[in-house]
Amino acid sequence: MATKRYKRDFKAMEPRRRRGMRMLARGVVQAEVARSCEVSRQTVSRWAQMVADKAQAWRRRPLGRPAAMSAVERAKLSKMLVAGALANGFPTELWTLARIGKLIKREFGHSFSSVHVWRVIRALGFSSQRPTGRAIQRDEAAILTWRSKRWPALKKTPDARKEPSSSSTNRD
Repeated sequence: MATKRYKRDFKAMEPRRRRGMRMLARGVVQAEVARSCEVSRQTVSRWAQMVADKAQAWRRRPLGRPAAMSAVERAKLSKMLVAGALANGFPTELWTLARIGKLIKREFGHSFSSVHVWRVIRALGFSSQRPTGRAIQRDEAAILTWRSKRWPALKKTPDARKEPSSSSTNRD
């Protein structure tokens, strides 16, 4: 008898797994459990191994790789970021992905790529920030002098020639 094919519906799989493991715990033969739960014998064999290994093995295990940083570490990192870069030993108040990566490595011992550091800080609720105003050190007089005197000297301008231009877009 062929077993039915089920979609990977994790909510439906857990009750079936629980029922099969209860049957195994009562001593029902694996082949009978497989027929009753409509799963393969290999699946029932895995269930039997899990029952032998630990209690509550019927619970669905989380998918994917476990997080490298614990919730406690992420909370501590969040507080450190809020405290500022100067408070964490950096020369300026600017947070960069490289600096946050160094902080994570120094404090928690985890090495992350800059892409993953970005994912971590986004998960903590932080975003990239850009300055909204102008720099405090900005010297308007020096800027005006540079624009009026130095820039014209640096700017390349065509020579005033008498012969016409070879460009097809020029009228001369």
